[in-house]
Amino acid sequence: MARVRVAVLMGGRSSEHEVSLESARSVLEGLDPGRYETVTVEIGRDGRWALGPGSHAELERDGRSAMETLPVPTSRVPETLAGVDVVFPVLHGPFGEDGTVQGLLELADVPYVGAGVTASALCMDKDLFKSVLRDKGVPVTRSVTLLRSQDTFENPFGFPVFVKPARLGSSVGITKARVLGNDQPIASIPGEIVANADWYDYSAKYDEGGMELVIPPRVSEDAIRRVQDLSVQAFRVTECEGMARADCFVRDDGEVLVNELNTIPGFTATSVYAKLFEASGIPYEELLERLVQLALERHERRAKLRF
Repeated sequence: MARVRVAVLMGGRSSEHEVSLESARSVLEGLDPGRYETVTVEIGRDGRWALGPGSHAELERDGRSAMETLPVPTSRVPETLAGVDVVFPVLHGPFGEDGTVQGLLELADVPYVGAGVTASALCMDKDLFKSVLRDKGVPVTRSVTLLRSQDTFENPFGFPVFVKPARLGSSVGITKARVLGNDQPIASIPGEIVANADWYDYSAKYDEGGMELVIPPRVSEDAIRRVQDLSVQAFRVTECEGMARADCFVRDDGEVLVNELNTIPGFTATSVYAKLFEASGIPYEELLERLVQLALERHERRAKLRF
Protein backbone atom coordinates (compact mmCIF):
# COMPACT_ATOMS: atom_id res chain seq x y z
CA MET A 1 0.00 0.00 0.00
CA ALA A 2 1.44 3.37 -1.06
CA ARG A 3 2.20 5.81 1.72
CA VAL A 4 0.15 9.01 1.99
CA ARG A 5 2.36 12.01 1.17
CA VAL A 6 1.86 14.78 3.75
CA ALA A 7 3.30 18.31 3.54
CA VAL A 8 3.64 19.89 6.98
CA LEU A 9 3.32 23.67 6.61
CA MET A 10 4.99 25.64 9.42
CA GLY A 11 6.62 28.86 10.55
CA GLY A 12 4.85 31.84 9.07
CA ARG A 13 5.10 35.60 9.30
CA SER A 14 3.31 36.04 12.63
CA SER A 15 4.79 36.49 16.11
CA GLU A 16 3.96 32.83 16.80
CA HIS A 17 6.57 31.59 14.29
CA GLU A 18 8.67 29.68 16.84
CA VAL A 19 5.60 28.09 18.45
CA SER A 20 4.58 26.84 15.01
CA LEU A 21 7.99 25.21 14.48
CA GLU A 22 7.69 23.38 17.82
CA SER A 23 4.23 22.13 16.89
CA ALA A 24 5.48 20.99 13.47
CA ARG A 25 8.31 18.97 15.03
CA SER A 26 5.76 17.06 17.10
CA VAL A 27 3.49 16.45 14.12
CA LEU A 28 6.38 15.10 12.04
CA GLU A 29 7.46 12.79 14.85
CA GLY A 30 3.87 11.65 15.45
CA LEU A 31 3.04 10.67 11.86
CA ASP A 32 3.69 6.95 11.34
CA PRO A 33 6.52 6.66 8.74
CA GLY A 34 5.11 3.32 7.67
CA ARG A 35 1.91 5.04 6.52
CA TYR A 36 3.04 8.60 5.71
CA GLU A 37 5.80 10.17 3.65
CA THR A 38 6.38 13.69 4.96
CA VAL A 39 7.85 16.84 3.45
CA THR A 40 8.24 20.21 5.13
CA VAL A 41 7.23 23.62 3.88
CA GLU A 42 8.61 26.35 6.12
CA ILE A 43 7.47 29.95 5.67
CA GLY A 44 10.02 32.44 6.96
CA ARG A 45 9.21 35.64 8.81
CA ASP A 46 9.95 37.44 5.55
CA GLY A 47 7.28 35.39 3.75
CA ARG A 48 9.69 33.21 1.76
CA TRP A 49 8.89 29.50 1.41
CA ALA A 50 11.53 26.80 2.00
CA LEU A 51 10.61 23.39 0.61
CA GLY A 52 12.42 20.28 1.75
CA PRO A 53 12.15 16.77 3.21
CA GLY A 54 10.26 16.50 6.48
CA SER A 55 12.56 14.99 9.06
CA HIS A 56 13.37 15.94 12.63
CA ALA A 57 17.04 16.30 11.70
CA GLU A 58 16.14 18.72 8.94
CA LEU A 59 14.28 20.97 11.35
CA GLU A 60 17.12 20.93 13.86
CA ARG A 61 19.75 21.79 11.25
CA ASP A 62 21.08 25.35 11.46
CA GLY A 63 21.68 25.75 7.73
CA ARG A 64 18.58 24.35 6.08
CA SER A 65 19.40 22.66 2.78
CA ALA A 66 16.02 23.20 1.20
CA MET A 67 15.19 21.98 -2.28
CA GLU A 68 14.22 25.52 -3.15
CA THR A 69 13.35 28.83 -1.53
CA LEU A 70 10.43 30.68 -3.02
CA PRO A 71 8.85 34.10 -2.61
CA VAL A 72 5.05 34.17 -2.54
CA PRO A 73 3.02 34.52 -4.67
CA THR A 74 4.53 32.24 -7.29
CA SER A 75 3.14 29.64 -9.66
CA ARG A 76 5.56 27.03 -8.34
CA VAL A 77 4.05 26.94 -4.82
CA PRO A 78 0.71 25.45 -5.96
CA GLU A 79 2.65 23.19 -8.34
CA THR A 80 4.80 21.86 -5.50
CA LEU A 81 1.90 21.45 -3.09
CA ALA A 82 -0.12 19.67 -5.77
CA GLY A 83 2.45 16.87 -5.61
CA VAL A 84 1.32 15.82 -2.12
CA ASP A 85 -1.82 14.00 -0.98
CA VAL A 86 -2.66 16.32 1.91
CA VAL A 87 -1.26 19.48 3.54
CA PHE A 88 -1.12 19.78 7.34
CA PRO A 89 -0.96 23.52 8.16
CA VAL A 90 0.63 24.10 11.56
CA LEU A 91 0.55 27.90 11.37
CA HIS A 92 -0.64 30.20 14.14
CA GLY A 93 -1.99 33.74 13.83
CA PRO A 94 -2.17 36.00 10.75
CA PHE A 95 -1.00 34.75 7.34
CA GLY A 96 -1.70 31.13 8.22
CA GLU A 97 -4.66 30.67 10.54
CA ASP A 98 -6.80 33.45 9.04
CA GLY A 99 -7.87 31.92 5.72
CA THR A 100 -5.00 33.24 3.58
CA VAL A 101 -3.09 29.96 3.29
CA GLN A 102 -6.35 28.03 3.18
CA GLY A 103 -7.34 30.09 0.12
CA LEU A 104 -4.04 29.23 -1.60
CA LEU A 105 -4.63 25.54 -0.94
CA GLU A 106 -8.18 25.76 -2.27
CA LEU A 107 -6.85 27.34 -5.48
CA ALA A 108 -4.27 24.56 -5.75
CA ASP A 109 -7.06 21.99 -5.17
CA VAL A 110 -5.06 20.29 -2.42
CA PRO A 111 -6.67 18.54 0.59
CA TYR A 112 -5.67 20.21 3.86
CA VAL A 113 -6.26 19.71 7.57
CA GLY A 114 -8.48 22.08 9.52
CA ALA A 115 -11.05 24.80 8.93
CA GLY A 116 -11.77 26.26 5.51
CA VAL A 117 -11.34 29.82 4.26
CA THR A 118 -14.50 31.36 5.71
CA ALA A 119 -14.34 29.72 9.14
CA SER A 120 -10.61 30.49 9.47
CA ALA A 121 -11.12 34.17 8.65
CA LEU A 122 -14.19 34.45 10.87
CA CYS A 123 -12.62 32.82 13.92
CA MET A 124 -9.48 34.95 13.58
CA ASP A 125 -11.54 38.16 13.92
CA LYS A 126 -12.79 38.10 17.51
CA ASP A 127 -15.36 40.87 16.97
CA LEU A 128 -16.98 39.22 13.93
CA PHE A 129 -16.82 35.82 15.62
CA LYS A 130 -18.73 37.06 18.66
CA SER A 131 -21.27 38.84 16.44
CA VAL A 132 -22.05 35.61 14.56
CA LEU A 133 -22.37 33.57 17.75
CA ARG A 134 -24.68 36.16 19.33
CA ASP A 135 -26.85 36.08 16.21
CA LYS A 136 -27.03 32.28 16.46
CA GLY A 137 -27.95 32.36 20.15
CA VAL A 138 -24.63 31.08 21.52
CA PRO A 139 -23.71 32.92 24.76
CA VAL A 140 -20.39 34.75 24.51
CA THR A 141 -18.32 36.97 26.76
CA ARG A 142 -19.15 40.67 26.78
CA SER A 143 -16.77 42.84 24.80
CA VAL A 144 -16.38 46.23 23.17
CA THR A 145 -14.45 46.72 19.95
CA LEU A 146 -12.29 49.82 19.61
CA LEU A 147 -11.78 51.28 16.16
CA ARG A 148 -8.71 53.18 15.05
CA SER A 149 -10.94 56.10 14.10
CA GLN A 150 -12.29 56.53 17.66
CA ASP A 151 -10.96 59.54 19.57
CA THR A 152 -12.53 58.66 22.93
CA PHE A 153 -13.80 55.56 24.68
CA GLU A 154 -15.75 54.93 27.87
CA ASN A 155 -15.05 51.66 29.66
CA PRO A 156 -18.43 50.02 30.51
CA PHE A 157 -16.92 47.16 32.53
CA GLY A 158 -14.82 48.74 35.25
CA PHE A 159 -11.39 47.35 36.11
CA PRO A 160 -9.52 45.13 35.59
CA VAL A 161 -10.18 44.61 31.89
CA PHE A 162 -8.15 42.89 29.20
CA VAL A 163 -7.36 44.53 25.89
CA LYS A 164 -6.19 42.37 23.02
CA PRO A 165 -5.87 42.68 19.24
CA ALA A 166 -8.95 41.57 17.33
CA ARG A 167 -6.97 39.57 14.78
CA LEU A 168 -3.93 38.16 16.58
CA GLY A 169 -3.34 34.95 18.51
CA SER A 170 -4.07 35.41 22.22
CA SER A 171 -4.16 33.39 25.40
CA VAL A 172 -6.98 34.42 27.69
CA GLY A 173 -9.13 31.61 29.06
CA ILE A 174 -10.09 29.55 32.08
CA THR A 175 -11.87 26.46 30.81
CA LYS A 176 -11.05 24.96 27.43
CA ALA A 177 -12.63 22.22 25.36
CA ARG A 178 -11.39 20.78 22.08
CA VAL A 179 -13.43 19.88 19.01
CA LEU A 180 -12.64 17.34 16.28
CA GLY A 181 -14.57 16.42 13.14
CA ASN A 182 -16.27 17.63 9.97
CA ASP A 183 -20.03 17.05 9.75
CA GLN A 184 -20.15 15.11 13.04
CA PRO A 185 -17.74 16.91 15.41
CA ILE A 186 -16.93 15.59 18.87
CA ALA A 187 -15.74 17.50 21.93
CA SER A 188 -12.95 16.36 24.21
CA ILE A 189 -13.11 16.30 27.97
CA PRO A 190 -12.68 19.97 28.95
CA GLY A 191 -9.66 21.11 30.90
CA GLU A 192 -9.19 23.96 33.36
CA ILE A 193 -6.29 26.36 32.87
CA VAL A 194 -4.70 27.58 36.09
CA ALA A 195 -2.19 30.32 35.38
CA ASN A 196 0.68 30.69 37.82
CA ALA A 197 0.59 34.44 37.21
CA ASP A 198 -1.88 37.34 37.41
CA TRP A 199 -3.48 36.23 34.13
CA TYR A 200 -3.02 33.75 31.32
CA ASP A 201 -0.70 35.62 28.97
CA TYR A 202 1.88 34.40 26.43
CA SER A 203 4.51 33.71 29.10
CA ALA A 204 2.08 31.78 31.28
CA LYS A 205 1.11 29.65 28.30
CA TYR A 206 4.57 28.79 26.94
CA ASP A 207 7.09 29.19 29.77
CA GLU A 208 7.81 26.11 31.84
CA GLY A 209 5.74 26.15 35.00
CA GLY A 210 3.61 29.02 33.74
CA MET A 211 0.33 27.13 33.93
CA GLU A 212 -1.34 24.01 35.24
CA LEU A 213 -3.87 21.96 33.28
CA VAL A 214 -6.57 20.36 35.43
CA ILE A 215 -8.47 17.47 33.76
CA PRO A 216 -11.38 17.30 34.30
CA PRO A 217 -12.06 20.89 35.34
CA ARG A 218 -13.20 21.66 38.87
CA VAL A 219 -16.75 22.56 37.90
CA SER A 220 -20.08 20.74 38.01
CA GLU A 221 -20.97 17.91 35.63
CA ASP A 222 -23.69 20.14 34.19
CA ALA A 223 -21.12 22.86 33.45
CA ILE A 224 -18.80 20.32 31.79
CA ARG A 225 -21.60 19.12 29.51
CA ARG A 226 -22.55 22.74 28.76
CA VAL A 227 -18.94 23.57 27.78
CA GLN A 228 -18.87 20.59 25.42
CA ASP A 229 -22.29 21.36 23.93
CA LEU A 230 -21.52 25.05 23.34
CA SER A 231 -18.09 24.22 21.90
CA VAL A 232 -19.65 21.91 19.31
CA GLN A 233 -22.42 24.45 18.64
CA ALA A 234 -19.88 27.24 18.06
CA PHE A 235 -17.88 24.90 15.81
CA ARG A 236 -20.95 24.20 13.70
CA VAL A 237 -22.41 27.72 13.38
CA THR A 238 -19.03 29.07 12.21
CA GLU A 239 -18.79 26.14 9.75
CA CYS A 240 -15.46 24.95 11.14
CA GLU A 241 -14.07 21.62 10.00
CA GLY A 242 -11.28 19.34 11.15
CA MET A 243 -10.30 20.80 14.49
CA ALA A 244 -10.61 23.82 16.76
CA ARG A 245 -9.89 24.80 20.33
CA ALA A 246 -12.88 26.38 22.07
CA ASP A 247 -11.96 28.78 24.87
CA CYS A 248 -14.77 29.21 27.40
CA PHE A 249 -15.40 30.82 30.77
CA VAL A 250 -17.46 29.25 33.54
CA ARG A 251 -18.86 31.89 35.89
CA ASP A 252 -19.35 31.39 39.62
CA ASP A 253 -23.08 30.86 39.06
CA GLY A 254 -22.36 28.06 36.55
CA GLU A 255 -23.13 30.06 33.40
CA VAL A 256 -20.87 29.10 30.48
CA LEU A 257 -19.69 31.69 27.95
CA VAL A 258 -17.77 31.06 24.74
CA ASN A 259 -14.81 33.38 24.33
CA GLU A 260 -13.26 32.29 21.02
CA LEU A 261 -12.35 29.42 18.69
CA ASN A 262 -8.78 28.77 17.58
CA THR A 263 -8.77 26.85 14.31
CA ILE A 264 -5.08 25.80 14.50
CA PRO A 265 -4.26 25.36 18.19
CA GLY A 266 -0.82 24.62 19.58
CA PHE A 267 -0.01 21.13 18.39
CA THR A 268 2.91 19.59 20.27
CA ALA A 269 2.31 16.25 21.97
CA THR A 270 2.23 18.12 25.29
CA SER A 271 -0.05 20.95 24.11
CA VAL A 272 -3.41 21.34 25.80
CA TYR A 273 -5.28 20.23 22.66
CA ALA A 274 -3.41 16.93 22.50
CA LYS A 275 -3.56 16.35 26.26
CA LEU A 276 -7.34 16.76 26.37
CA PHE A 277 -7.95 14.33 23.53
CA GLU A 278 -5.52 11.87 25.10
CA ALA A 279 -7.58 12.13 28.30
CA SER A 280 -10.64 11.49 26.11
CA GLY A 281 -9.17 8.23 24.78
CA ILE A 282 -7.59 9.51 21.54
CA PRO A 283 -3.75 9.43 21.74
CA TYR A 284 -1.63 11.88 19.76
CA GLU A 285 -0.77 9.54 16.86
CA GLU A 286 -4.43 8.58 16.39
CA LEU A 287 -5.43 12.25 16.57
CA LEU A 288 -3.06 13.05 13.69
CA GLU A 289 -4.41 10.07 11.74
CA ARG A 290 -8.00 11.27 12.19
CA LEU A 291 -7.17 14.81 11.10
CA VAL A 292 -5.45 13.63 7.91
CA GLN A 293 -8.41 11.38 7.08
CA LEU A 294 -10.89 14.19 7.76
CA ALA A 295 -8.95 16.41 5.32
CA LEU A 296 -9.01 13.75 2.59
CA GLU A 297 -12.70 13.03 3.26
CA ARG A 298 -13.63 16.71 2.92
CA HIS A 299 -11.66 17.12 -0.31
CA GLU A 300 -13.32 14.05 -1.82
CA ARG A 301 -16.74 15.41 -0.88
CA ARG A 302 -16.04 18.85 -2.34
CA ALA A 303 -14.61 17.36 -5.53
CA LYS A 304 -18.11 16.15 -6.37
CA LEU A 305 -19.49 19.71 -6.34
CA ARG A 306 -20.03 21.62 -9.58
CA PHE A 307 -19.28 25.35 -9.50
